[in-house]
Amino acid sequence: MVFLIKRIYIMSKKTLVAVSILTAMLSGCGHQEHDTHHATLQFDVTHPIRQDTTLVKQYVSQIHAIQHIEVRAMEKGYLQSTFVDEGQTVEKGAPMFKIMPTVYEAELRKAEAEAQAVFMEFKNTKSLVEQNIVSPNELAVVEAEYQKALAEVELAKAHLSFTDIKAPFTGKMDRLEARTGSLLDEGELLTTMSDLSQMWVYFNVPETEYLDYAQSGKATKDTKVRLKLANGSVYPYEGVIDTIEADFDNHTGTIEMRASFPNPDQLLRHGQTGNILVDVDFPDSLVIPQKATFEILDQSYVYVLDNENKLATRHISISAELPHMYVVEDGLKEDDIILIEGLRRVSNGQQIEPELISASDTLAELSLHAE
Repeated sequence: MVFLIKRIYIMSKKTLVAVSILTAMLSGCGHQEHDTHHATLQFDVTHPIRQDTTLVKQYVSQIHAIQHIEVRAMEKGYLQSTFVDEGQTVEKGAPMFKIMPTVYEAELRKAEAEAQAVFMEFKNTKSLVEQNIVSPNELAVVEAEYQKALAEVELAKAHLSFTDIKAPFTGKMDRLEARTGSLLDEGELLTTMSDLSQMWVYFNVPETEYLDYAQSGKATKDTKVRLKLANGSVYPYEGVIDTIEADFDNHTGTIEMRASFPNPDQLLRHGQTGNILVDVDFPDSLVIPQKATFEILDQSYVYVLDNENKLATRHISISAELPHMYVVEDGLKEDDIILIEGLRRVSNGQQIEPELISASDTLAELSLHAE
């Protein structure tokens, strides 16, 4: 009996020690959690940046030659000669193709002979009128027939001239669609030709952006633009917006504009694509890093630091997006201090230990990322 009581006492003592150790551990954990909750965390903050800013907007574009035509046969016949080659630059008035003229030469000789015969009849009738043998009305009929015969001669000459196809302007040839010896029908395509001295670049602008441009004087006639080519390089010559269409496309909500670019090196070709670059200036604008913002229901917010180093959520309006930066239209002042890191680790009203980063250093870091 004494042994049993002693054993129970020993077990109770061990249990008491274990409970004491567990209580001490829980107390220590609770104290550590309490310290962590009240610890003041350090985060980087900065001021909004006031500066002149330029936003570059891009619009997908189609590049066209100022003149791009189809060269077609105006008469039937065999293609007798081809004087040009694919990709060749052809001067205005230079011969390009010749259709076999034999039939049209014969038609011209026939028309000239008929005109000569009618002319002789006209002379004889006129002589008879002078002798009062026939009436003047008969002379008028013969004269009309003579004028008709002369018209037939001119028509035959026109048909014959159509067998010689010449360049209507100085330009570069495209693919040959017919080869020498081919039997051509009237209107059959021979090749296409482009005047590459100047290029027209067409692009579409959304209605809202068009209104912004029009009200600010941008993207109107005589506005200078640049062209970004398909390989990412920027075309070395500036262009000018010279045409804005009259109507909006109701399906896309856009309006088409046209910019003209010089093409002295003939780098641009008909059918190319690119992007029109329009510079939009924001003078003396307030700029903040994009990473300083967060969104709630499509609205933009930042954390602003007060005099007690507590964070307050503030709604802002953004007028433009730049690489790694936003242009703020409303909601911030230049002397405000905003949080630029750890936005997901803080909450509204939380006190932090700020590490102030100068606006110039912040801008330098953003510029480095933009590059």
